[in-house]
Amino acid sequence: MQVFVAGGTGVVGRAALQAMIEAGHRVRSSARGQEKADLVRRLGADPVDVDLDDGAGLRQAIAGSDAVVRLTTKIPQPMLKMRSPAAWRETNRLRTAGARRLVDAAIAARVPAYIHESITFVYADGGDQWLDEDARVDDGGTEILRAALEGEREAARFSDAGGRGIVLRFGAFYGPDAPSTAETVAMARRRILVQIGPGSSYFSSVYVSDAARAVAAALGAPAGIYNVCDDTPVTFAEYLDTVAMAARAPRPRRLPVVLGPLVFGVAWKYLARSQRVSNGRLKSVSGWAPAVGSVADGWPMVLSRLGPEHR
Repeated sequence: MQVFVAGGTGVVGRAALQAMIEAGHRVRSSARGQEKADLVRRLGADPVDVDLDDGAGLRQAIAGSDAVVRLTTKIPQPMLKMRSPAAWRETNRLRTAGARRLVDAAIAARVPAYIHESITFVYADGGDQWLDEDARVDDGGTEILRAALEGEREAARFSDAGGRGIVLRFGAFYGPDAPSTAETVAMARRRILVQIGPGSSYFSSVYVSDAARAVAAALGAPAGIYNVCDDTPVTFAEYLDTVAMAARAPRPRRLPVVLGPLVFGVAWKYLARSQRVSNGRLKSVSGWAPAVGSVADGWPMVLSRLGPEHR
């Protein structure tokens, strides 16, 4: 397939370019500026200098593609900025208006398939129950999650226009190339990575390379929504203990639930939910499966692959 990727220079985007190329696809990626263009070439893809806000330019860029993949986000860095709604404005815009322009261009160019990056945080609290793609979603009153669900509707609009619109709801990313991962290790060692309340809510993650392979696998999937996460979600307390053990850090401090909004800000609206997410649907239609089945395996791998300054 000929694939156009919007957002191929981000953490997941870089890994996804490689995964799709290894799967035999011909890949082009948006890349503004010489530095990003050189990066895309090193990864084996062809860079396209296109303004993602330019509808006419997008139509030209994606012409002849068999699939368009949207991996455009701008997650707030450092992680402490995630507490503020203002820090999410650009990511919200990319998930909504940005997705709308991509879908408009893909429909106009008669591209057969569109893949849209989303997040598992949109699910309502499920307690101990497994959550598949038919589980109830809840924006929780936050602009972040409303934007995520609005973006998903763009993929549905693409399907309504006769194409294959595919939504990938990813668990929380982690991996040696993700800035947030190195930051999490540093926070654990400084004991500012804290547990709020009992930590009994389930938390679903995905190793970056597994997320990337899921993007490649989804190119042949039927239209619909698919969860992309590891096989074994853990409680948040177990997650924090796993990080601390891998980082050779003390066990995280435990704070009362009432401090959740103060510590996590707007992110507490969804971090407080229990989300034990199932990846069975994508496995059944594509043959994809995570190589890293649990954070119990993944976080030690991360620490072994981080640079010496983080070990």
